[in-house]
Amino acid sequence: MQRTSIAIDGQPVTLEYEWIASGRKDAPLIVFLHEGLGSAAMWGGWPRSLCEATGCRGLVFSRYGYGHSDTRPGSGQGWPLDYLEREARENLPALFQALGIDAARERPVIFGHSDGATIALLYAAAFPERAGPVVVLAPHVFVEQVARERIARLQVTWDDGRMAAHLARLHDDPAGVFNGWSRCWLSPAFSGWNVAGAIESIASPLLAVQGRQDQYGTLDQLYEIQRRVPHAELMVLEDCRHVPYEEHPEAVIAAVSGFLARSLAGGG
Repeated sequence: MQRTSIAIDGQPVTLEYEWIASGRKDAPLIVFLHEGLGSAAMWGGWPRSLCEATGCRGLVFSRYGYGHSDTRPGSGQGWPLDYLEREARENLPALFQALGIDAARERPVIFGHSDGATIALLYAAAFPERAGPVVVLAPHVFVEQVARERIARLQVTWDDGRMAAHLARLHDDPAGVFNGWSRCWLSPAFSGWNVAGAIESIASPLLAVQGRQDQYGTLDQLYEIQRRVPHAELMVLEDCRHVPYEEHPEAVIAAVSGFLARSLAGGG
């Protein structure tokens, strides 16, 4: 992992990142955005597998507070209610600038899972001229009770130490990650969070994938995305929960490869 610094709220913050297949200088770039409890390491080898299948370069990184990026102060507090919007509209463009990525010229592929999927949608909507094709797995554009109930159950595994042990392998501040994410999602003020209207300006080709048995959201998430972005392509995976790239890796790689081949050939 390498490290770079960006400014967040006027303060320097160091983020960890890694290039994949950086030698493919002229190949399209896929930017991978991890889930709400994830990090660069949590992807495992899957981003590399997708880059190999598509002939692309890749960039993985851990957002502020995650992985081995700088930790956030006050680990007992919830993330800000607009943390996803800030990541999309402020922090991701700042990272591109720090790494010398000219997003207007390269128009990178934006690939996100769960929280990362939401960030991908919001980034593509805010900066249509700086986004290439967009792929989102298990996205959420509004809060559903099923998600809040699932997160509340996860708190039990935090209290008994199981979740803490798992996250300690991925993050310098596992308590900060879990509390920041879960307390935000379970706060009364977040229950009405909805960014569906904000994604209507997405012009990029868009593929949205979700497992039918996703424990964090119903297929209404996909249907709402397509209602707001009519050109979006939807893929529903049977016998699949919240992590399609782990549960059905070959199917997801095949779908994304085909989607990118069509989209990039068309100049998207």
